Amino acid sequence: MTTYADAPVPPAPPGISPGDVADASRLVSFGLQPKLLPARDAEYGELVRRYRDDPAFARLADAVGTGLGLIVLEVSPRAGMAVAAAEDSVFAVRLGDYSRRAASESTDRFLHGLAHLAVAALAFPRPEDLADDGYLGRITVNGVDTFVRQVCRRLEDRADAEGANTDPVSDAPGLEVAWRVYARRSATGATKDARRLSGSTIGIVGKAMAFLVDSGFLQKTSDDSGGTFRTTARYQLQVRDLAGSAAMSELLALGVVPVSDGSASLLPPDPTEELVADAGLPFFSRPSTEI
Repeated sequence: MTTYADAPVPPAPPGISPGDVADASRLVSFGLQPKLLPARDAEYGELVRRYRDDPAFARLADAVGTGLGLIVLEVSPRAGMAVAAAEDSVFAVRLGDYSRRAASESTDRFLHGLAHLAVAALAFPRPEDLADDGYLGRITVNGVDTFVRQVCRRLEDRADAEGANTDPVSDAPGLEVAWRVYARRSATGATKDARRLSGSTIGIVGKAMAFLVDSGFLQKTSDDSGGTFRTTARYQLQVRDLAGSAAMSELLALGVVPVSDGSASLLPPDPTEELVADAGLPFFSRPSTEI
């Protein structure tokens, strides 16, 4: 009787060797190291070149990624193998860990999500910025907080104009509910040594940006304005994927994010509103290279 152990191993498809599978898996492993770029690792750079030049190898690497629950967004010298985790992928757990670690209250977890949404919207404020592979967005912690408070003010003005009840109805859109929570939260809080409280809105935005740095999506450039950051190619790819989401569509529908026609700018500051000192509203540039 032939046992399972004695059964012949089916041959590999023509043209695919165990070495090819190992190389494809190696490329995916590089893609899971978000801060590593092909320019900084010769093996990584060679595998990226092979992916782009060899369609059969590219299909094999894509299949390895799919088997791990990963979506390949791009493979290029600028971004390496940029991947996103599907909802059921083991690699998607990290964001869930972040949410649980960042906040214990459900309202705070929602505010952390709002901070991430605002960072994405301000990092690439116009359609052409998101489509331009050479574009780098620059954002600040204080500037993001100021922007979200501008959104809150717009929603509050809209509610007052419509005579809306101060309490949100059960079927109100998420952002219509969130502005009340965010607007009432202290921007910096207060501690004896002047540190910002983790539950303050500045603290929440700072945590969101720190997470994006650890994920290879932002690079910190200075401590100015609560922390100044620039985007990476990986983050641009992630935001492109996010652009069609319901949450982003809802934010854009408010009319306060300058992306609808590519010509608007942030709302002018309200002189009657107390904002965090040195807000450092986001600014944008397009360097010719990314370091």
